[in-house]
Amino acid sequence: MKKLFGLWLFFLVLYLALYLAPDATPNFAFHYNLGRDIGYYGILTLGAGILIISGGIDLSIGSVVGLTATLFPIILLRFGEAHPLSPVSAILVILLLGAAIGWTHGMLITKLRLQPFVVTLCGLFIYRGLARWISEEKVQGLGNQFGPLKDLLYAQPFGYLPKFLIIFLILAVILGIFLHRTIYGRYLFAIGGNERAARYAGIAVDRYKILAYMICSTLAAFAGILFIMQHNSALPSNTGSFYELYAIAAAVLGGCSLRGGEGTIVGMALGTAIIWLLDRLTLLLGIRSELLPTVVGAFLLAGTVLEGIWQRWQSSSHQD
Repeated sequence: MKKLFGLWLFFLVLYLALYLAPDATPNFAFHYNLGRDIGYYGILTLGAGILIISGGIDLSIGSVVGLTATLFPIILLRFGEAHPLSPVSAILVILLLGAAIGWTHGMLITKLRLQPFVVTLCGLFIYRGLARWISEEKVQGLGNQFGPLKDLLYAQPFGYLPKFLIIFLILAVILGIFLHRTIYGRYLFAIGGNERAARYAGIAVDRYKILAYMICSTLAAFAGILFIMQHNSALPSNTGSFYELYAIAAAVLGGCSLRGGEGTIVGMALGTAIIWLLDRLTLLLGIRSELLPTVVGAFLLAGTVLEGIWQRWQSSSHQD
């Protein structure tokens, strides 16, 4: 609760700073675009956060986004000419591909006992290379043939809220119930907190770790679909680049411990919101957008140092 209170306070301070910044004009368009970015990157953060809670890590999230964003229009436009494939069927194919990628990661990590860092780092290169090879280094897009499909998820706002934000909130509620209100979510916390103890308690550790990787990769594949619908084009060489770092940073900033066993859905949402509020604040202050990763990294490092100091102080107080 203390972490969440601190995150809420930090969020409010940043939001207030937006209005106090020179030449600040946070109008409807500003809030709409901010909500859209929070919703989009929040989807990735949910997957990364759940995986981190279970004690895992995935460095291939951005490459999965790039691969799926590249494949989606190819499936619809190329294969659909000879074998008509409805947009819904294409979406299901991409989501199943994301689940298969997560399943592969989980199997390699649980059955062959490979390091998650190594497996997903290799995946980062493999999926990026596949996207470039399949697309022949050409930009992929939906064109004007699937306007109603793009309107469904992007073009028209849902009232005053971006549809990306609505989708994120729906997913957050569903995953929040799964993580905090079901025994399966408690299993993930137990596995991340102490995997050996979880095995002795009779929990099917391998099964739930694989599930966590599948959730993460499936949400990344879904984000790839949303990307191509938003931008109407995907460049295989850089679409999704560094998305995994933003997702992991938002989850950690929101209270997920990289040691596993800690985190909340609300914290993940706040972590995502804080990062993109920082993005808007740096722009309003005249700081170049290329420095956003530096700003995020500095805040994340400062928070980690303060948490370490706080834990050392608590442990020394208990010893005394």
